[in-house]
Amino acid sequence: MTRIKLNITTEGETELKFVKNTLAVYLSKFDIDTFPRSVQTSKGFRGGITTYQKTKKDIQAWLKQNSSSEWKFTTMFDLYGLPNDFPGYEDACKKNDPYEKVRVLEDAFEKDINDYRFIPYIQLHEFEALIFADPEKLNLEFPDKEAAIRKLVEMAWGKNPELIDDHPDTAPSKRIIKEIKFYEKNKSIAGPSVVQSIGLPCLKEKCKHFGEWITKLEELSV
Repeated sequence: MTRIKLNITTEGETELKFVKNTLAVYLSKFDIDTFPRSVQTSKGFRGGITTYQKTKKDIQAWLKQNSSSEWKFTTMFDLYGLPNDFPGYEDACKKNDPYEKVRVLEDAFEKDINDYRFIPYIQLHEFEALIFADPEKLNLEFPDKEAAIRKLVEMAWGKNPELIDDHPDTAPSKRIIKEIKFYEKNKSIAGPSVVQSIGLPCLKEKCKHFGEWITKLEELSV
């Protein structure tokens, strides 16, 4: 059986490390070899989506570089801070339900890229939402912040991590930084490490949209 080759375009370094250290290891059990890279924003620089057109150009270049059917492609971009030239952006802004909003964006994204091998994924609302699946795991990186972590655990209690809002002051990352200031400078290391310790089974269970994406990737080898 031919192993699937999966190219993943990530928004930045945090997502890139998550894919390398956690997702790639998990998907290898499904006969999927994963090749991640951050989106190119300028010559010689990767990370951060500045405009959709630059992002599209980077994805299309990778599609042309690997043109056979055994190669599949996906993304890991944050809904939070998505540029307003993104396909479906205006229609998505009319939706109140975050799941409807991200569906509109992903459908438009898939249509615009127009390649049967491409699976769009946009994270609700940002990578740090995954940490709220079990924020107690932050103690592995910040063992001296017990009181702060207890506050974050209380914030997450009984809530859907993917529905934590995207307001500039209360988005998932902002909530963590408010309680643990050092997280901001250390997020590309601490974030993926904490999410890895939470584990994909828990993330799939508590984060519906994320779980649906992982299931789609698992099924690529079927």
